[in-house]
Amino acid sequence: MDKIKETLVNGTLIPFLGMGVFKGAIASDGSILPFDSDSMSLALNDNRPMSTRLMYEYTRVAMSLEQRKGREFIVEMTNHIYSSKQYELPPIYQYLKTVQPKYMIDTNLDDSACKIYEDVEHFMIVGISRIMGSQDRFIIYKYDVNTKNYNEIYKEDLNTSIPILFKPLGSTMPRKNFIISDADFVDWLTEAMAGFAMPPLLKRYKEGRSYLFLGVDFSKDTYRMVANELTLGLNDGYIVDDKNLLSKKEERFVATHNLSKVALGLEDFIKGL
Repeated sequence: MDKIKETLVNGTLIPFLGMGVFKGAIASDGSILPFDSDSMSLALNDNRPMSTRLMYEYTRVAMSLEQRKGREFIVEMTNHIYSSKQYELPPIYQYLKTVQPKYMIDTNLDDSACKIYEDVEHFMIVGISRIMGSQDRFIIYKYDVNTKNYNEIYKEDLNTSIPILFKPLGSTMPRKNFIISDADFVDWLTEAMAGFAMPPLLKRYKEGRSYLFLGVDFSKDTYRMVANELTLGLNDGYIVDDKNLLSKKEERFVATHNLSKVALGLEDFIKGL
């Protein structure tokens, strides 16, 4: 644990956060925040279950809803899940706020990761999909501490002099933009494989890095593919997971990416830090 803490602080270990960091999080209205694919599927459909085939992964539920009710509906529903509720900053974000990592990847869709850096100048890269006129699947913003606003910048202006927050699947801010449905992920992953999912600077910066995977569900094909594309060229890392047994697909991902398993729940892991 001492090594993990030391490398987090010095920036050689990159946090990679998934939906599982919200497990146990309850909003002020008593509702739970989505923490896995099933709970996200229910949240998207107003807590009504759908067919087993669709419920296999929330991206399918989102695609079905988009086809029936339109793109604007699924964007507004996703935004509603987070922006309509009051909830405390989950513990892992509270801890990372004390560290303010030089670079971190947050695949969650809310603004919790933004609060880590709310008192410091930083860049935020937000993933986009299904756009015309450009192959790039990201927008880069620079945060102004004085105005508390994010301002869009050119990719050539991105640098490592201040922290970089990468939200590859979108965010509720500075504007509602989400990679949530099957069609979104197909487009994003296709361009990611071609090298257009992250700015050139990050392609170079990520080489030989180590990652700390927190709350990421590698039993789902989509998240394994997303994590693989974002960490190509990695050296090694850790996955924090207290499950007794990993699925064969999870075990294969862990082995091929040279990850060490930390057999702790997130709460105990944070206490250890």
